[in-house]
Amino acid sequence: MQETDTTSIAVEIAYGKTGLTVELPADRTTVVTPLQQAAANDIPATLRAALANPVAGPPLRDVVRPGQTIAVSMCDSTRPQPRELMIRALLEELEGIATREDFVLLVATGTHRGNTDEEIRGMIGDDLADTMRVINHDGRDPNELAWLGTYGEGVPVWLNRHWVEADVKITTGFVEPHFFAGFSGGPKLVAPGLAGLETVLTLHNAERIGSPQATWAVCEGNPVHDDIRAIASQTGVDFAFDVVLNREQKVVQAFGGELLPMHAAARQLVREVSMRPVPQKYDIVITTNAGFPLDQNVYQSVKGMTAAATIVKPGGLIICAAECSDGFPDHGSFREVLASAPTPADLLRTISERTETVPDQWQVQVLARVLATARVGMHTTYLTDEQLRTAHLFLVEDIAQAVADELKAVGPHARICVLPEGPQTIPYLSEETQQ
Repeated sequence: MQETDTTSIAVEIAYGKTGLTVELPADRTTVVTPLQQAAANDIPATLRAALANPVAGPPLRDVVRPGQTIAVSMCDSTRPQPRELMIRALLEELEGIATREDFVLLVATGTHRGNTDEEIRGMIGDDLADTMRVINHDGRDPNELAWLGTYGEGVPVWLNRHWVEADVKITTGFVEPHFFAGFSGGPKLVAPGLAGLETVLTLHNAERIGSPQATWAVCEGNPVHDDIRAIASQTGVDFAFDVVLNREQKVVQAFGGELLPMHAAARQLVREVSMRPVPQKYDIVITTNAGFPLDQNVYQSVKGMTAAATIVKPGGLIICAAECSDGFPDHGSFREVLASAPTPADLLRTISERTETVPDQWQVQVLARVLATARVGMHTTYLTDEQLRTAHLFLVEDIAQAVADELKAVGPHARICVLPEGPQTIPYLSEETQQ
């Protein structure tokens, strides 16, 4: 956290692939970022070490036997996971035990659209794309799902049949704060990543998402994460492999081994890096969705808005800078559900009264909660003010000017907080402030 007392401060914020610079009054501005960490000196070696020296359980080479089929779950294109490096580490570690033909790489889309061939090649490289079997998970196709039973608090569990039928199941991902599941990575690469639509809708229903425990950095006691954890651990994961990234999306540290202790160790590091105390709530909070690929659409950018909502004053202004090259997006029902009620309060009431969860309702529910707290404007290249207003948002063409206008309206005591990396930071009120 930093403050300066010069006339203005140039703040670099994540935006698309290029970033943005915003000039703000330094005497009123607080910038909050995660602790900065250098990338590992030898990333391939760091990845291999996590496979050979796991947090808990046997090393990967002791998990796999020759001739077994291996399913690997990996993030889709909306996540900055270093998939190619991680898959190559698996292949190298299993040399002499397994070949590329033994693997199936499953893109854990959850309810997102499938990734294109071009996107997959960008995710894992041409060589792996041409020589390995890659399948987009489709939670809406019953032919691609297998029934496993009921787990957790009454969750009907359908999972990808290629995953279920494999002899060895390996999750790969990266761990970051998550706005209602606590943290990403680990068990989320099974459910919702490889789950059927009915399973995802149950995990993300209004009751679970509405729990105060369904929030940043909370796993145990979080009804969403509790059930995600129950599904993944009880249906079987043979080896889990996660990384922690820095602001340049480079690997800082890697973790491997049994699913739950591996994930606990990874998220402890992320918690130490990302949780940052602030002394007060702010009249204006400028946030991002950590740049590309996380800020490709409004749907994903709700995460950055939610991070800002934790420290904005009631009725204050949130400005979210997100490129949104994929729009709202156009696929799915997010935009339609957002536009289905005249006000955020009406949205929340409608969602609470529904007897069944509809796709994308959870993201709408979280955004509606933010909008009930503050006004939310977006600085974006690909959406107009007219489009954004259908979703109870508005366009901010010039961030610095919007801030100046708001400061003038609020008065000389107004203060600004900037989260340049958005949801990579978990700001919270310091204990002294809460007392």
